[in-house]
Amino acid sequence: MRKLVSLFSLTLLLQTFPNILQAQTPVNPIQQALDAGLMSNYPDGQFHPERKVMRAELAAIVVKTFQLEKRDTQQNPPVAITDVPPSHWAYNDIAIVLETGIMSGYRDGMFYPDRPVTRAEGFAIFAQAFGVLLFDEADVSSILSQYPDAAEIPDWARQAMATALFEGLVNVRPNNSLSPLEPMTRADIAYSLSRYLAKQENPGTIPDLPM
Repeated sequence: MRKLVSLFSLTLLLQTFPNILQAQTPVNPIQQALDAGLMSNYPDGQFHPERKVMRAELAAIVVKTFQLEKRDTQQNPPVAITDVPPSHWAYNDIAIVLETGIMSGYRDGMFYPDRPVTRAEGFAIFAQAFGVLLFDEADVSSILSQYPDAAEIPDWARQAMATALFEGLVNVRPNNSLSPLEPMTRADIAYSLSRYLAKQENPGTIPDLPM
């Protein structure tokens, strides 16, 4: 169960542990994601880190990473989609992310599996699967205010992005920008995976959040 973090406690944590996650970033996030079986190379044997992440690919990654098929979805009705036939390679994964609410379809009943996701969308969806912290708006604003282009983050993604940043799951650009509207690349999601795996291996790296 995620805990509600007060602005005071959040500020204290940010001041006390500003660089702890960055200091532990794996040397090769792509190789770590490959070794864990969470991503794979293309048929040509190359990873192609610069390629955009499509919605179907992201669905498959978060299902495998967080074992979403094990989550209880009995209270959620099946979601009908019209553009992903049962023969689609990611059909089962897409059905799972829809039923768990980790991703959603569009108003026209489409999922658009081959549509690229932006960095804001991708990191927010990853954080949603990870578990969004119950920050209030003051906490969210405090976290996002450190980044010059945070205003570009869609309103629906702000709390999830704040969680992803607080947990160190985002590869911030060298100029301290988030580039939230740029397409998410395979290198971007590999970074998030590597940080998540590091947390699994060493959960004591980040102190428990105070009540």
